[in-house]
Amino acid sequence: MSSAASLPGHLLRHAAERPGAVALRDKHLGRWRETTWKAYAERVARAAGGLRALGVAPGDRVAVHAENRVEWVIADLAVQAIGAITVGIYPTSPAAEVEHVLAQSGAKVLVAEDEEQLDKALAVRGGVPEVERLVVMDPRGVREEGVVLWADVEAGDPIDLEAAVAALEPGAPAIIVYTSGTTGPPKGAMITHANLVYAGAASGKAFATGPQDSSLSYLPLSHIAERLFSVVGAVHAGYAVHFGEGPETFPQDLREVQPTLFLGVPRVWEKMLAGVEVRMADATRLKRTVYRAALKHGRAQAAGRMRGAAPDLADRVWGAVLYRPLREKLGLLRVRAAISGAAPIAPQVLEFFWALGVPIREGYAMTENTATCTYTPAGDVRIGWVGPALEGVELKLDDGEILTRSPGVFAGYWKNPEATAAAVDEEGWLHTGDVGVLSPDGFLKITDRKKDILITAGGKNIAPSEIENRLKVSPYVREAIVLGDGRKHLAALIGIEGDTVSDWAARQNLGFTTYADLAGKAEVRGLVQAWVDEVNADLAPPEQVKNFTVLPKELDHQDGELTATQKVKRSAIAAQFSDEVEALYA
Repeated sequence: MSSAASLPGHLLRHAAERPGAVALRDKHLGRWRETTWKAYAERVARAAGGLRALGVAPGDRVAVHAENRVEWVIADLAVQAIGAITVGIYPTSPAAEVEHVLAQSGAKVLVAEDEEQLDKALAVRGGVPEVERLVVMDPRGVREEGVVLWADVEAGDPIDLEAAVAALEPGAPAIIVYTSGTTGPPKGAMITHANLVYAGAASGKAFATGPQDSSLSYLPLSHIAERLFSVVGAVHAGYAVHFGEGPETFPQDLREVQPTLFLGVPRVWEKMLAGVEVRMADATRLKRTVYRAALKHGRAQAAGRMRGAAPDLADRVWGAVLYRPLREKLGLLRVRAAISGAAPIAPQVLEFFWALGVPIREGYAMTENTATCTYTPAGDVRIGWVGPALEGVELKLDDGEILTRSPGVFAGYWKNPEATAAAVDEEGWLHTGDVGVLSPDGFLKITDRKKDILITAGGKNIAPSEIENRLKVSPYVREAIVLGDGRKHLAALIGIEGDTVSDWAARQNLGFTTYADLAGKAEVRGLVQAWVDEVNADLAPPEQVKNFTVLPKELDHQDGELTATQKVKRSAIAAQFSDEVEALYA
């Protein structure tokens, strides 16, 4: 097998060609530490040797349950290098979900980050007999006997990485990525070495990545999109990946790194927008006036920027006054490829960032095509469209459903041939389950998930995601779940953004104790009602939200209301808040 036919092979290439260049940086006690490409490859070789010593053989599954950190990617590539299969587990997964992934994948070894994650595995160990060894990265507080330290795994005798890479089979699974599970138990998608190499090449060409680039790894590495940026794309193109100290320090880490590549799911972009608007609400009258004037100018220039037009004199002046300082504050000053993906995003959010000069471009993909499908090209940005197909990707519609075929299409679901047959037909077309339209020149627009389309009692087909995204543009709205299937009109369950509504309440001298107390205030309902009315004004009557309720709690992955990627589990929400739903239609 050619060294270029696997990710460990590309790692070897960079270690040979650029041994002293920085591949990884991680922040420890406030200081950034560096790992060169040579050291990266050496650590992978030693970790691979340590895993072999634990009995890991080709085809075995090794689960990694941790927050983003250097050891995660070392473990991932070490597992791949010896022909085994990496299985990522989301750090927020509750014990029951951990048990499902470990049992369904048949993992032989679990690498847990710390005592908290290890305890989840210990709590369900009786249901996962195939797990033979438990490894922990951070042993502080761990009292369980027989647990192996990751430091000892990395201290193993290194394997001959070149020989190991040569023995890899391109069509063999390299990783298993579990789907978000919005409509049922998560399924394990088998991604091969060949899938990963193709995705690295196709995304590298689309994003024009190279060794000069940098990224911050912060979305869960268990998700295929973050894996694409932190492992696949980085090892292919040779850019530096940064790991901060955790979710709590993300804003500060982003400001310090100022990456050139930045992937944000809609929730991240929405939260940034909300943060700016709240700070402006608390600013002096002069600052608010300058901000509004700059934003008005930026919005007027946004269409030209999307077409690649050069900034005029006024644009450069406003850039010095507001755009550049604000982008620097957000950590987006150097970003040249800003991507929004993984879920639909409201046009108003994209327009705001284009007004600031942040070049967000949408893409569309999924786990089952190795996060490689479409991407909006520079100089031809169309709000609401996710771009044309990437090189090597074929697209077509079948009764509105999007079908895709490429070298990135996965090898099937682990131990689930029925689901595999339903997802990929005999001609190799992946049935995405998404509904969309194609323009005459090949641009794709996503309408909604096929299963999420609502049909009202009057027979009107409604795509709820578009309405939900409009509602979530407000800095005061975190979640919006539109209801109405089989009903006479639409209604919504709305979750408030705790931080921004708390700030608003303080400015109104409105006292409260808990989140539930705040959400239940008549004044907060009035705040949300004003926004719902504003959104409704731009919608056709059948699409308008006629009634809503403010949820008394924040939706949470641990409680089974959200997936690990923060997608709403509609069936779980409908069951848990059934009384509230019925009250909306009483």
